[in-house]
Amino acid sequence: MTTATAPIRAKQRPGDRVFSKSAVFAGSMILVTLAAVATFLIVQSIPALFASAEEASILETDFWSYVGPLVFGTIWAAALALLMALPISIGIALFISHYAPRRLASVLGYIVDLLAAVPSVVFGLWGIGVLAPAVQPLYSWLVDNMGWFPLFSGPVSGTGRTILTAAIVLGVMVIPIITAISREVFLQTPVLHEEAALALGATRWEMIRMAVLPFGRPGIISAAVLGLGRALGETMAVAMVLSATGAVTFDLLTSVNPSTIAANIALSFPEAYGLNVNVLIATGLILFIVTFAVNAIARWIVARRAEFSGAN
Repeated sequence: MTTATAPIRAKQRPGDRVFSKSAVFAGSMILVTLAAVATFLIVQSIPALFASAEEASILETDFWSYVGPLVFGTIWAAALALLMALPISIGIALFISHYAPRRLASVLGYIVDLLAAVPSVVFGLWGIGVLAPAVQPLYSWLVDNMGWFPLFSGPVSGTGRTILTAAIVLGVMVIPIITAISREVFLQTPVLHEEAALALGATRWEMIRMAVLPFGRPGIISAAVLGLGRALGETMAVAMVLSATGAVTFDLLTSVNPSTIAANIALSFPEAYGLNVNVLIATGLILFIVTFAVNAIARWIVARRAEFSGAN
């Protein structure tokens, strides 16, 4: 006759308990910090959401007509930057992970990681001092020869400090982030998957297309969202490069350019007073919501595509 015995629970050592509690505390601090930031933004923004031009001199009519062009400029500049940076980043990541010799790959990976540490003000100085004068003749050529295309309609900017120039600077800034994450994801592709594709007669590109890219698709999406978040919230580089007028326009090469929320806060905050400060904080709340929504959509896409990623 056998008797049921109660499961024996291993005694947890003091070090394990300390580590467990510390991990829980660290994870909880993320939620606490996020809640504190959101609470501050909401409380400080409430007076500005219903303010009029008589109450806040920074407004022309009301808050929503003020923040609308800024939201458009923020999303438009970040989308242009991501459109340019994502293909280049994936190409660099594939070259480092699957094409370059080992020594060259390690050097290039180290250089890419170093680029992510360059301050944004340095990119801004490069954009205003080097890039803008260099691309201005190209802009003139595009307006003269492709002005029939709506995005390249004139008149061309005489300084080169357009929304396209700012997007190029943003694209250069997010390339290291997207490249570094994509490279690590590509390196995690199971070797058996790659060898099986090659054994079936696939070329290297076909192997990458059938095995590496499907496996790394969720990682690429996550990298793109991180880069997009950097572009959405970038301040100094855009403020230094972009000659903003606050207009809502899709023209890329003219002197009439939309502004971004982050750059507008940086340029307007030093002279703001009274309710104008609340207006600028309220625009920060809108940027917070936009960034949160972009990340939520990306998480949904990654979860939706996970079963088709090849990781399973």
